[in-house]
Amino acid sequence: MKRREFVINTSIATAGALAAPSLINLAGNNSKLNVAIIGMGERGRSLLSILVRRNDTNVTAICDVEQAVLDKSQKMMADRSKKAAKEFTGSTEAWRELLNEDLDAIFITTPWVFHAPMAKAAMRAGIYAGVEVPAALTLEDCHELVAVHEETGVPCMMLENVCYRRDVMAVLNMARKGMFGEMMHMECGYQHDLRHVKLNDGVSPYGHGVKFGDEGYSESKWRTPHALHRNGDFYPTHGIGPVQQMLDINCGNRFVSLSSFATKSRGLNEYIIEHGGEDNPNANLDWKLGDVVTTMLKTTNGETVMIQHDTSLPRPYSLGFRFQGTKGLWMAVNKSLHIEGLTEPHRWEDAQPHLNEHDHPLWKKYSGDAEGAGHGGMDWFVINGFLEACKRGAQTPIDVYDSVTMSAIIELSEQSIAKGSMPMEFPDFTGGKWVRKKNEFALDDSF
Repeated sequence: MKRREFVINTSIATAGALAAPSLINLAGNNSKLNVAIIGMGERGRSLLSILVRRNDTNVTAICDVEQAVLDKSQKMMADRSKKAAKEFTGSTEAWRELLNEDLDAIFITTPWVFHAPMAKAAMRAGIYAGVEVPAALTLEDCHELVAVHEETGVPCMMLENVCYRRDVMAVLNMARKGMFGEMMHMECGYQHDLRHVKLNDGVSPYGHGVKFGDEGYSESKWRTPHALHRNGDFYPTHGIGPVQQMLDINCGNRFVSLSSFATKSRGLNEYIIEHGGEDNPNANLDWKLGDVVTTMLKTTNGETVMIQHDTSLPRPYSLGFRFQGTKGLWMAVNKSLHIEGLTEPHRWEDAQPHLNEHDHPLWKKYSGDAEGAGHGGMDWFVINGFLEACKRGAQTPIDVYDSVTMSAIIELSEQSIAKGSMPMEFPDFTGGKWVRKKNEFALDDSF
């Protein structure tokens, strides 16, 4: 029996288990996993660069609508003496044929609108779904991802790499030791000047009539229309992922309400005029996305969370982390912390010595393996966590409930802003199971 058929048959028998120690028996620790990647743009090739270095995986299939990126991917594999992958291309539906291959896992690194449909189809095919952020754009898709997982028993993991960022994991380690006391307030966000990404030669169908370099293909092909037509926080996961782990969301705690606020939109219009002139045909586009979107969340255990989306104004990159408890806090922006009884009263102290002292066991054990991987090594950790779960036939370290909770903020924030920043009830995607579920994310040096 093919492994994929075994997964389907076995998963049905275990469907609905929220935290089962072993959902399926997939490939075994001594077998190589057959994996595929859908979407071979820059992100897909970044993940491929990690996969071709591993000795426990075979990248047997790749899919993209552009032959040029498939050619680049095949060269990467040839350069590592890897067998060429089977290609699927020709249309935006070519990925469906890929599901008929004998696969253990799929990495979905496509534009956002394809994430949920592809992840649902992968689970129905009995294939572990590793989906890039966000896992879904709508509440309907969030509920459907959960329903398909519970129907099939096949895991779906959103590949939120910032959960594995080294400083974030060190602070998580400190918090679990009680060094910050009881957690009270968290801040995070995606604060990244993306004007050059949203406005360059790759824009389609909104060509801006201005040459912004020689990038050619760009995320602006699909990312820019979101800013033109929508107003909300549609990229919350890099910030909220670590916050969810810190607050044990879906594990004895959950979000209960959300309110979002948006400023007016000026940044993208001014950027077009500055670089293309007032006569540029796109100078007067009516951008719906507020330049700064601020969202407030309340948990059932009484903590508050602030998230900010800020991608249309000039600024240095930051995820804006502030983790605050009854005994002290860590702030990523000034790379400092303050802990009562440990640091000097009323003064910030350089956080790095403390982060080094309390480095997470995963980073202590695997930092050498992660060296050279994307985003400071955290890409290696999120891929490894996903693949190790797949090899063991176990639940993934970030499960479907975590994934949709992060993603649900997108539509909830849009709804709140559209209703004058009205508070929105946050869905319980676990169906009440959050009360008893335990947070097992990164408890020690094992995945």
